[in-house]
Amino acid sequence: MTLHYRHVDVFAGRAFTGNTLAVFPDDAGLSTGQLLAITQELRHFETIFLSGAEGSEDVTARVFDLFEELDFAGHPVLGAAAVLHERDGTPGPRRWKFHLMDRIVEVSTRRTTTGYHAELDQGAPEFLATAPREDRDEVAAALNLSGRALADLPLRVVSTGLRYLIVPVVTDLAEAKIVRSDFAELIGRYGAQFAYVLDVEALEGRHWNNDGVLEDVATGSAAGCVGAFLAHHRIVPVDEVFALRQGRFTGRPSRVTVLPQGSPDALYNIRVGGDVTMVARGTLDVLPE
Repeated sequence: MTLHYRHVDVFAGRAFTGNTLAVFPDDAGLSTGQLLAITQELRHFETIFLSGAEGSEDVTARVFDLFEELDFAGHPVLGAAAVLHERDGTPGPRRWKFHLMDRIVEVSTRRTTTGYHAELDQGAPEFLATAPREDRDEVAAALNLSGRALADLPLRVVSTGLRYLIVPVVTDLAEAKIVRSDFAELIGRYGAQFAYVLDVEALEGRHWNNDGVLEDVATGSAAGCVGAFLAHHRIVPVDEVFALRQGRFTGRPSRVTVLPQGSPDALYNIRVGGDVTMVARGTLDVLPE
């Protein structure tokens, strides 16, 4: 049995930039272990597997990183929607409904001169715990930063599906990296799953796996949290699109569009989008046992 996939770059207006992704339009009923093994074999940061997509706008999707299945992720859903639009062949805009592990999200797609543009409704954000002021220097040091690098804003956990501790800075973004082996436990104090370092003046960010080994090129799930954080603190206006940059330090510059909707104190949706470029097609001739 063979399995076909599409290799795309997300948050990229041209190939070989942005965040790479493998999209399998048909998961062929493979087990969780098999899907994880395929993801690890291909070595993309994340891989998405679809079922029920043929001829339907309703799609069941499973997303894996190199370690486990994820409840939610932004760039795989955006990339997969673009692949579905390409396969469908419709010249006009399309809208898709993705059934993920714990939620349903909607994605709109349209053609561009270089590929596709996809936008994801992440829904209303949740503003959760704030790191106490006495912890600010400790969190900064864990990210190889001094306390002076931090902006005069709270270190706040925000969720639009995954819980990110937003660490706002005004300088030294290039120096940021995770330098504590117990980083997951540190941010877990505040109920966060991950951290995102955000330069609030340059509108540029960085994110890593909690072991600090892999830096993500562009993080769609975090971009929604960033949009909510910036709009809530009136750094960006609501109901206006802004661009969040990421990936410069990995050599794959990326551009994420973010649209906070509502009012600063009552945001009802965050739309996250980006360009998707088609790069390659592939076939697995052998499947994992």
